[in-house]
Amino acid sequence: QVRLVESGGGLVQPGGSLRLSCAVSGTPFSIYTMAWYRQAQQQRDMVAIIDSGLSTTYSDSVKGRFTISRDNGKNTVYLQMNSLKPEDTAVYYCKLNRFGLDYWGQGTQVTVSS
Repeated sequence: QVRLVESGGGLVQPGGSLRLSCAVSGTPFSIYTMAWYRQAQQQRDMVAIIDSGLSTTYSDSVKGRFTISRDNGKNTVYLQMNSLKPEDTAVYYCKLNRFGLDYWGQGTQVTVSS
């Protein structure tokens, strides 16, 4: 059974930093593209993607502030978030696509507020 578990969210002041983690179990990890999404209202938007070759893609809204990385030995993908803004407030989800199916974690809340 594929399972994704996010952690690391919380309350942070504007300009602060957080690092999110997503631990994956139940499937080989290194061969799959991993992604972070966030949902503040009804739409879930892509934040960052990292593929098996470590190529990365970022949304324009986080480029230069967020960094996605992965540790294949720990089956974990990370999202380092710096210079956080109130508009980064959202529930953050990680996603794995395997054989055409998307697997999601339960999400972790990030709140940026003074």
